[in-house]
This record gives sequence, structure tokens and C-alpha cells, in this order.
Amino acid sequence: MDYKNFQTFTAKQDGGILTVDINFGPVNVQGQEMLADLSSLCLRLERDRSVKVVVFESSNPGYWVCHYDTDLLKDLSTEAVPRNEIKLFDLQSVLERLSNLPQATIAKIEGFARGGGHEMALALDMRFAARGKAKFMQMEVGMGILPCGGGASRMARQTSLGKALEIILGARDWDADEAEKFGTVNKALDPNEIGPYVDALAERIAKFPADSIAACKRAVYASLDLPIEEALKEEAYQLFQATSRTPAVKRFQYADDNGAQFDHDNQKNWESMLIDIQEIN
Repeated sequence: MDYKNFQTFTAKQDGGILTVDINFGPVNVQGQEMLADLSSLCLRLERDRSVKVVVFESSNPGYWVCHYDTDLLKDLSTEAVPRNEIKLFDLQSVLERLSNLPQATIAKIEGFARGGGHEMALALDMRFAARGKAKFMQMEVGMGILPCGGGASRMARQTSLGKALEIILGARDWDADEAEKFGTVNKALDPNEIGPYVDALAERIAKFPADSIAACKRAVYASLDLPIEEALKEEAYQLFQATSRTPAVKRFQYADDNGAQFDHDNQKNWESMLIDIQEIN
């Protein structure tokens, strides 16, 4: 797959990992150009099983994605729209598509991620933030609106109801360590640690079958909205989606034929066996 001709970022594939480097204008504003690029990126990734992990980072000093372009907000309707006429906002649609990618998606945040930029991070599967560099904010309430790129919808799924409201209604900056405590990022890391940590995680995930990664994502996301019985059915459904497309059963057969599960060395070194068995197709 060709990952070229983007305006707001570059994308480079190395094995099963695609690194998206955001660098657009002075502050990485999230305007029409970025939304178009993200839509184009999603179109390609939805069809590409060679990419298993996508890492979103920025080489624009001080910024990951600053916020949604106010030029796209100044023409919002000043009259209330009836509920039955509501359609998804463009930012909501693009970020939901990003969230539904079959690949594992990771935000490596070393600068400001405010407003729509923070909502973009929330739409990804995992987020890691650099201490002393990453800053987060949902400022919308101060402007007279609300987070309109999925922030109001996704925030409490990452944190708790009270924390989500504190973040959204407080409209203040919070740093990497606070974000980790809130639950909006997986982990806060020192600037010299975040690169190696994210690289190691991406490389590890990329060793596993693409269809297994996609099935895991679907099952976990479904668990957020379904009653436990329905979530368990979805889990079982995704299990057979995976076994129909991956060499999982062959690998279980190999492990059973070789007595691997009863071997003390394998139990002690399951880490290495897990990677070694990937060679069985």
C-alpha cells in the first residue's frame, strides 16, 4: 500500500508498523486538510493487512494536535437543530472511522493535545504522554459549546463520570502525570523513555496476526456497550472470526503435540515461546 501524498503528516511503514508523523503549519491545527488526510489514511488502512500497528506522533516541536480549526466552527448554526435532523459532525465521523480501524493505534504525545486534538487521541486505542512536554485540555465549555469530536462521549469511558465532568467543565490544562491518574493516557513517561517504550510495544504487537489484533479490538470495544451476556457472545463470535483466518489451531496443535503446556521451561519462559510459535503457519 502506498502511504504518500498527505498534506498534514507523513507516513512511513517499517514491517508491520506504520508511523504517522504530524507536522502541519505552526501548531498542527486540525482543519479540513487534516480531516481529509485522516480519511484517506483510514481508507488505505481498512484494506491493508500488512500494517498491524499505527503510531501517531509529531515532529512539530511543542504540539501533537493543537485543536480543531476555529474557521470550521464560526459558521455553526445559531439555531437549535431538531434531534431527528441531527447528523454526525465531520470531526466525529472521521475520528469514529479512525477508532474502528482493524490495526492497533497508539498516540505518542510529546506536546499540546487540546480540544479536537485530545479527542483524536481518545479515539485511538492507546495513549502515552511525555512528562514536561504533553499538555491536555478540553476548552469547549469556555467557548460556549461542548467537546464535539467524541470527547463528551468517550471521556467517561476512559475515566469515570466525575473525572470526565471535571476535565470537561474545568477547562484547564493537565499534564502527563495527571492524565495517567485520570485514565486518559495509559502511561506517563520521561521524555527519554517514551520513544523506546512505544517502539517496543508497537514491535511486540506487530509480531501477532493481523486478524487476531482486529478481533481483540472488536471484542473489547463491544464490551463497553453490551450487557455481559451479549458481550460474551461477541467475544465467542470474534474467537471464530480469528480461528477462521489465522493459524491459531495449528499452533495449539503444535503446542499439544510437543507437550508444551506441561513443560516447566515453557511455563517459565512463556514470553519467548509466545514469539517463537508465531513462525508456525
